Formats: sequence, structure tokens, C-alpha cells
Amino acid sequence: MSLKSENIRNIAITGHGGCGKTTFTEGILYASGVVNRFGKVEDGNTVSDYHKDEIEKMMSINSSLANTMWKDSKGNDIKINIIDTPGFMDFVGEVRAALYVADTAVIMVDAFKGIEVGTESSFMMTNEFENNVIFLINKLDTENANYKLTVENIKESFGSRVAVVQFPVNEGAGFDAVVDVIRMKILRFKNDGKGEYTEEEIPEALKEKANEYHQKFVECIAEEDEELLAKFFEEGANLTDEEINFGLLKGMRERKLFPVFCMSASLIWVQEIFLILFPTILNHQWINLQRSEEDLTVMSQLKFRLRSTVNLQYLFLKLYQKKIGELSFFRVYSGKVYSGLDMINEANGKSERLSQLYSMNGKERKEMSEVVCGDIAGVVKLKDSHTNNTLSSKNYPVVLPEINFPKPNMTLAIVAKNKGDEDKIATSLHSLHEEDPTFIVHYNTETAQTLISGQGEIHLNTVLNRMKSKYNLEVDVTDPKIPYRETIRSAVNDSEFKHKKQSGGRGQFGHVHLKIEPLERGKGFEFVNAIVGGVVPGRFVPAVEKGLIEILNSGVMIGCKVIDVRVTLFDGSYHNVDSDEISFKIAASQAFRKGFKEANPVILEPLYDVEVVFPEEFMGAVSGDISSRRGRIHGMDVFGKLQKITCQMPLSEMNDYSTKLRSLTQGRGYYDRKFSHYEDVPKEVEMKIIAEYEKEKETA
Repeated sequence: MSLKSENIRNIAITGHGGCGKTTFTEGILYASGVVNRFGKVEDGNTVSDYHKDEIEKMMSINSSLANTMWKDSKGNDIKINIIDTPGFMDFVGEVRAALYVADTAVIMVDAFKGIEVGTESSFMMTNEFENNVIFLINKLDTENANYKLTVENIKESFGSRVAVVQFPVNEGAGFDAVVDVIRMKILRFKNDGKGEYTEEEIPEALKEKANEYHQKFVECIAEEDEELLAKFFEEGANLTDEEINFGLLKGMRERKLFPVFCMSASLIWVQEIFLILFPTILNHQWINLQRSEEDLTVMSQLKFRLRSTVNLQYLFLKLYQKKIGELSFFRVYSGKVYSGLDMINEANGKSERLSQLYSMNGKERKEMSEVVCGDIAGVVKLKDSHTNNTLSSKNYPVVLPEINFPKPNMTLAIVAKNKGDEDKIATSLHSLHEEDPTFIVHYNTETAQTLISGQGEIHLNTVLNRMKSKYNLEVDVTDPKIPYRETIRSAVNDSEFKHKKQSGGRGQFGHVHLKIEPLERGKGFEFVNAIVGGVVPGRFVPAVEKGLIEILNSGVMIGCKVIDVRVTLFDGSYHNVDSDEISFKIAASQAFRKGFKEANPVILEPLYDVEVVFPEEFMGAVSGDISSRRGRIHGMDVFGKLQKITCQMPLSEMNDYSTKLRSLTQGRGYYDRKFSHYEDVPKEVEMKIIAEYEKEKETA
């Protein structure tokens, strides 16, 4: 029997690293009978962390897709697609892709550590993607668990829309029961990981607390509907179960209500309550998309109803598996797809024929005959389609909005370890970028380096390790050269150079007088031809400009580009026989070199705008480190339960910043950066840069 769209639930499990996401995923699969043993992260045998590097590091690196089936209270088969996401900020791109296709985000919170960077980051992304949100307080079986404080932190960070659905009866080492304030019952779980429980009456000692939470919860529910609110004021908290479920789902869909559950992922999993709270894909009836007009250049914004007869799917993740090659994960947004179906990729105009379709549980796959609207699955061997591409019916080519992946925070330079591997490395890096769009590769012609960029040191090391294991290619890693700039602060009215060379036969002769002036920042290079009377023939003037451009690109002080100067050619001389273009190119470049050194030259360095987010207790260490890197702090703001410093830092001081920040904040801090402007290097730093450049020239 074909799966119905209304019986599909798509959830992404998010949160900070180490909060229990992978264990929770494992618990769902174990409790529902998908697996017959409860895998553990430390044993390297969980369903969702199956890559070699994930097992070695005992952390999620890729988003992993799993699924299970449950029967609801009416006996309907409900499919739950689960995307277990990484918690480490180096892999935030994986989280963004998962939230893009998920309807509900389960944000897990450590009952001892409380709100962390990954918690805040996950919630901010759900704002962008308009996901339903459930908070799940985990690890209540640990000695230092503090449910009350954690709930207070969640409410303080995310507002009054946070509503408690459960609270623990006995948090700590013996934790095995929660009070459900919807049913007003105690749920006591067996310690077997299967989520089985018995219902008990709430004892007198907990009734007052339970009634208080129940009253607040029902009030939150009632506020989402006028009829419920009127009934609440008339009858108090006496809403029916149907009315509570209606108000709860309505509040979640409109992001006006964020329910809070509690658990121990390694011990228990609450079944029916979660099943109710994962809204179906039919709660999101419309999606935005773009369609090309006839000229294929203008994209019109359209509203598109889900479950239309038009077939539409979106690729959100690509991985490589040894036995089958490239595997692309996708969600169907309209119609249904099946093996052998021909579709069009509007991004490049190329056709794709779908081959085998798979239902995924980690690395395990099961072939599917069709994938219906709302479902998530995998497809192998797409030829010309990658992450962020839309495949649609050929008679209705459209494009879903792309995922905006984060910009890189760290860049390294690489060199092939073995000569002759350069082309193979370039090809492999391109493939790795297609798998992970947050991994960027480009060749810097200015510094003659191949640069790789990503979200941090662990991210880049992970990609290089995969290149080694997948393609058997190795590289040496160095710091990228800083793209300094050279300019001048004063004018030189006359810089003369005469190039004269005679060695028998025809010689060389070129003679120029240049005026060199500084320009405003950002003006670039300006060449002025002020020759009067033909003292430099017009046919040689382009050679003068060409010679200037060449030396501007090669630099004078440290081999970096010269910017923001005006050069005026106002005098010179020539020889009827010996003058040629090469002679005037040489004369121009040497005259400029001479004048540049007399015009108060300076070195400019790139400065970046930086935002650093971290827990408050690390303020002193983080701010001190910024100052030690010649950073200028512009502001400090409260960012939920976290602190945010806005500052500017020189690029030359940021090569190891990702690693250092992680060390200073126990892995709980992250930063974003973007280029701001060029600025004068301090004199003591300038002298050091020049000395290093001269030393490199000597050893070259």
C-alpha cells in the first residue's frame, strides 16, 4: 500500500555537540524495532554515525538520514524521517541543509550545561526556515542535572512562548519518571531503552507543581485561538484533549509555542506525545519557488501548492559510499517520483533520469519503488545535479530557493605532496566541494597558491582526511600568504629614468619623466598622458602604461599589488633607431620604482569585521585574545545566554583563530567574519614583513 503524504513526519534533531542527538536517534530506532540493539557512540556502532572519521572522533560530522514507522492511536502507519545533525559549529552547513527540508526541529539541551552555542545557533536557523520547534531536555539521569535552571534558561533565551509539557519526578542517578502536564499523569519508564512506561497518579507532594505547570500550559494553548481563549476565561484550565491538541499544533505551526519535554536519551523515549507533536507536511501547504520566463533570465516568484500533479524534488545533501558511489538525498515537494523518471535540472538545463531510489537508515538502504510528496529518500548516480539543485517535471521547470550556506571562517594553502598529483587533487577537491558546499576551493593567482576554505580547522582536516582515504591523495598544508597592498602617502613631482643599452647593432633607448601621486582609497590606478610636442611618440605611450601596470601588479616593497596611485607621463625623449616598446616599458617601470620609494610608501593589510559568540564566563579570555591580535573591539552585546563581541581584526592575525577560540571556550565559541577594508600596517609590523620578504628572496 502506498504511503500517504499526511502520514509523513520530517524531523531534524539539532543542538550543541555532545547533548545526545545521536543517542536519541538510536533510541527511536531501537524502541521502534528498526534495530535490535541499542548502539553507543563510544562503541562506534550507532546507525547514524557510521563514517570512519565519525567513529574515530566520536562525533557527528555529516547529517545522517534514518526513518521508522509507528502506528498512531487510529491505527494509521506513520513514517518518521529523522535527520541526525552534527552539533559542532564547523559543520553548521549540514544543520542548515537538514532544517531546510525538515518540518519540525527537535532542539536538544543538556540538563547540566544548559543553553550552549549550538542551542542558540539551531534556534536562529529555525527562525529562518520557519520550522516547528520542540525543546528536549536530555541527560536528566546525570548527577549534576538541573531541570529547573535549564527551563529558566530556555525561557530567558527564547521567550514566553516556551511551554513546559513534562518535568522530572526524580532527576539524577535514579531518573526514571516524568510528570506529563497534558495528561496530568506520571509516566514511569522501564530501564530497557524501549520507551515502555506505566501511568501513575500524581502524588500529593507534586500536585501543586503539576497543577501550576498545567495551568500555564493550557493558558499558552488557549492564547493561540479566540474560541479557546474565551473558554479558558470562562472555565479555567478545563479544555478537552482535542482542544489542547488543536491549540498545541496551531501554536507550533505558527511558531507561537515551543513545548518542552524531558528525558534521558540512553534510557527512555516518549512515543505517543512526540507522534502528536510532529506536524505533517500538510501543515505547510504552500512553498515559494521560481520559474524561468521565456528568455530564461528573469525568474518570477510563484506560490506553489504541495501535492500538485507536477513532480518536484530538492537535493539537500550529497555523500559518497564505497559500494554505490555518489548518493544524493532529496525531499519530494510535489507529486511523486519513481525509478526511470526523467526530470529537468533548471539550474543547468540538463535532464536527469532517476535510477535506484532508497529509503535510508544510516548506511543501510532499502530500495523504494516510488517516493511520494513530503517524503525524504536517496538516489544514486545523478550525472549533473548537486546539493541545492531542484529537479522538476520537464513541462514545468522551476527552482526552489537555495540554501544560504555560511561563508568560510578559515583558509589554508595546500601543495601536492607528490609531484604530478596536481590535476588529480584539483578534481578530487571539486568533488568534495559538491558533497559539501561549505568547503570552498580556489586558486589565488596573486599569491600562486591553491586555497581551501571552510568553517574551521576540524572541518578542513576532515575534508583532507576524506581526500586521502577516498582518492589516496595527500597534500602539505601551510598558512596562506596575506594579500597585502602597497601604496604611497605623498607625491613625487618628477621621477626620471633613462633606459639605454648598446651592445653592437641596434640598441635600446627609452626615457621618461613621471609624476606619481596618491589617490583616495579604492580609486585604483589612474594613468595620465600629458606629453606635449611628441617628445615621447604616441606609439610608445601604451608601452609606458603597460610597464606601469606590470610593476603595479608585481609590487615594489614586498611583491604585492600597488593600489590607489595616479601616474602622469609628462616628459621624456626617444631615439629614432633604438627606441621600441620594450625600452619604454622598462623605463616606465624603473622610473616608477624609483619614485615610489621616495613617495613615503606604506604597506596596507586587509581588516575583517568579526563577530565572536561565546558563553559569558569566557569574556576575559576572549577579549584579551582579540586585543593580543591587534583587534579593535567595537561593541559587546548580550546574545541570549551568550555574549557577542563585534570587532575588527587583521587577516594576518586570524590564521589560527578558529582553533584558539575553541581552546579558550572549551569548544563552545564560534565566529563569523567578512572583509572590511585595507588599512596601514603599524611600522613595527611593516619592518617585520619587509624583513621576511627579503629573507624569502634570498633563499628562493
